[in-house]
Amino acid sequence: MLEVTTFYLSRVLNNKVFSKTNEVIGKIQDILVDVQTPKPQVVAVKVKVGGKSLIVAFSSFTVTKANNKYVFTCSGTENTFEEVKENTLFLKTHVLDKQIVDIDGRKLVRVNDLRIAVLATGAFVVAVDVGLEGLLRRLGIARPVNKLLKLFKASIPTNLILWDEVETIDFGNAGIKLSSPFSKLSTLHASDLADIIEEMDANMQAEVFASLDEEKAADVLEEMETDAQIHVLDSMTIAKAADVLEKMPADEVANILDEMEDERAEELLSEMESEASEEVRELLEYDNDEVGSLMTTDYIAFNKNMTVMETILELRKLKPESDTIYYLYIVDENEKFIATVSLRDIIVSQPETKLSEIMSEKSIFVTDTDNVDSIAEIISRYNLLAVPVVDKDNTMLGMVVIDDIVYNLLRATRRRR
Repeated sequence: MLEVTTFYLSRVLNNKVFSKTNEVIGKIQDILVDVQTPKPQVVAVKVKVGGKSLIVAFSSFTVTKANNKYVFTCSGTENTFEEVKENTLFLKTHVLDKQIVDIDGRKLVRVNDLRIAVLATGAFVVAVDVGLEGLLRRLGIARPVNKLLKLFKASIPTNLILWDEVETIDFGNAGIKLSSPFSKLSTLHASDLADIIEEMDANMQAEVFASLDEEKAADVLEEMETDAQIHVLDSMTIAKAADVLEKMPADEVANILDEMEDERAEELLSEMESEASEEVRELLEYDNDEVGSLMTTDYIAFNKNMTVMETILELRKLKPESDTIYYLYIVDENEKFIATVSLRDIIVSQPETKLSEIMSEKSIFVTDTDNVDSIAEIISRYNLLAVPVVDKDNTMLGMVVIDDIVYNLLRATRRRR
């Protein structure tokens, strides 16, 4: 017999377990791993002995290979687990055939098999097989198919993902307790994570989203499609949902609440902090064909007498989002719109230069009640990234960025279909 260095889970499930005297003790039902270690470490084997199942510590086993089969020899079944501990998973029950996230590939995949390495320090799950070969191996035909393909100088494509690059997410209703679930998901870009969550079933969407902190949850929610946004918000408590919405731009919140049932939307608005809630309520008053319905109230305005250096220091203090500094706006003491100044002009100007010397007083602007169709034409004609929005008294209200214009056009196109 040869000492085993690696094996696939599918190759050992239902295999016989032998005693040191070569008597059959039972059959392997599953393998238990501790996921708190850098790579999941095998801690026990679930063995069916007679009419009952025992969870026997892996330290009681040696794994060898004879006649192309894996042989598990058990020194005794006394060292058993009375209950499954926190941060442990059964590979067959909780991982095999379940959905996981390929962190590197940024996509949702299904587990067809698992590769386990046997080292001097123990046995560890090192990779996940998400390809066709894993399925064929489960059916017991991977080897004959490969032999046949070799005649044509071909082979079954291998699709292994290192465990370091996956996040287990689908535990069914097994009540698995993990101290830090979904920790790898938080490293993904919000847009990638939104796409992945949208592919999950409704229960997993809610579970994964609930694991995110409020800042990350807000960023992800902003990137999701409307139906998914509403579902995850409905799955949360009113208090938690309101906390997440408060982290989002008011116009994005208004877009979501506008699609929700009035009663639920009102509950969320009532739970949100008064200042944030009031901004959203004002936006919701606009008709869908008015510029105000697309407007974001997150804009940056300065007094014309400020210097370039004072402006830069203020920007450093504010740390604004990238889409709010396409342009900076000049307003008077009564918040009346005066002019626009670009970030480029600020960067290339001398520190002591006043904003009044570099601002563009012939700035293009729109009013909040203008038709949304007009703003797309303005942005296109003047090659703008954002347009300031004022009311009938020329008071600065917000701005419309090109991203929102594009989104509105796409949404209108989908509705016409």
